[in-house]
Amino acid sequence: MSTTQTYINENKQRFLDELFDILRIASISADPAYKSEVLKCADEVARHLKVAGADNVEILETKGYPIVFGEKIIDTNLPTVLVYGHYDVQPADPLELWTSDPFEPVVKTTELHPEGAIFARGSADDKGQFFMHVKAFEAMMKTDSLPCNVKFLIEGEEEVGSASLGDFLEDNKEKLSCDVILISDTHIYSNEQPTVTTGLRGLSYVEVEVEGPNRDLHSGLYGGAVPNPINVLSKMIGELIDDKGHITIDGFYDNVLIVSDEDRAEMNKLRDDQEGYKKSIGLNDIQGEEGYTTLERASIRPTLDVNGIWGGYTGEGAKTVIASKAFAKISMRLVPNQTPEEITEKFTKYFEKIAPKSVKVKVTPHHGGMPYVLESDTKEFQAAKKAMEKAFGKEVLPYRSGGSIPITSLFEKVLGAKSVLMGFGLDSDAIHSPNEHYGLYNYYKGIESIPYFFEFYAG
Repeated sequence: MSTTQTYINENKQRFLDELFDILRIASISADPAYKSEVLKCADEVARHLKVAGADNVEILETKGYPIVFGEKIIDTNLPTVLVYGHYDVQPADPLELWTSDPFEPVVKTTELHPEGAIFARGSADDKGQFFMHVKAFEAMMKTDSLPCNVKFLIEGEEEVGSASLGDFLEDNKEKLSCDVILISDTHIYSNEQPTVTTGLRGLSYVEVEVEGPNRDLHSGLYGGAVPNPINVLSKMIGELIDDKGHITIDGFYDNVLIVSDEDRAEMNKLRDDQEGYKKSIGLNDIQGEEGYTTLERASIRPTLDVNGIWGGYTGEGAKTVIASKAFAKISMRLVPNQTPEEITEKFTKYFEKIAPKSVKVKVTPHHGGMPYVLESDTKEFQAAKKAMEKAFGKEVLPYRSGGSIPITSLFEKVLGAKSVLMGFGLDSDAIHSPNEHYGLYNYYKGIESIPYFFEFYAG
């Protein structure tokens, strides 16, 4: 066992106690009422970086919440790893569904975490995961075993779209110059089958509006004679996907990257526990695009989902009206070679095409993001794979995730570096939901794996 790993084992309880202190800070970036808590968390992150051994630690102002920066340059001839994470968290609502205070972390045992899991908002997304890097860095510094340069960029606006990050990157290219970006804001397939995320889907997010009469109408006096925007919108949404799970938008699949049979076979080596999958989310059966496995549907294929729909009267009791307008929010997850601009345009044209003449429709684009792929034959992936295999003592497979992290393509565009998505959570960790948690096993495995990544990447 290396000296670094000995240091980690000897300090596990302190590493956990210090994470608990960070988790107690309600750094909710979406709610201005928590501004002081967000700023307090930035201060604490900076303090921990200094204590761990980072130089030039700064809390850098942006148009929104600040970015915490720190670095350790041991030799300019050696490669530089830029560690990215975020210290802001999602709101904890609805509070009544939590089994304990979301900002008073506790360890509880679960079926998937018999050794215990940390229950708290931000435990898995992303405080528990970025803090692994701070502690792994500390271990390397205290044992004089840091093999290359490292920089830290910990932001406070990821949960509200990283609105300030693009300008910050453009303005600080030299300060942030690096050879690879290391991110732990993703998950592994399971503790029994660890993985490195090699792909993320992109995103096109829109809001649609269907307008009928110029005011809400009495459903008795007008019902059957005028268009009902809610009925029309529901029918239009139903036309977006056919009975085979295929999206019907004209040209939607034109640029979709077709994954080879060999790569599909490789990704399907992951044990696809259908019964466990259904049980974990309370379903009797699953559905999706015909001709693809559940793993493939949730990773290498594009999707379309309605995220919210509303209109008319939804209060207590009855109000017999035909609403003037109906609305929905729709997200489309994209795969390589699709762009949010292309898909948003195709969606808009198709939605307008299928609308009956009796209504007016409006499509408002919101945010989007590009898909991302890290090829498994790259130095970056191989370093992560070897690092996790050494820590877990198991084969590590490549894994395509269905989620989106738009900053990965932004990093590559501005800094010219690939991102390694070496996350350690599980998809069952309830991030963004009540009772978010992060396994102790996963937290410590992350701290153990990170120094190995530095070793293999620098070597």
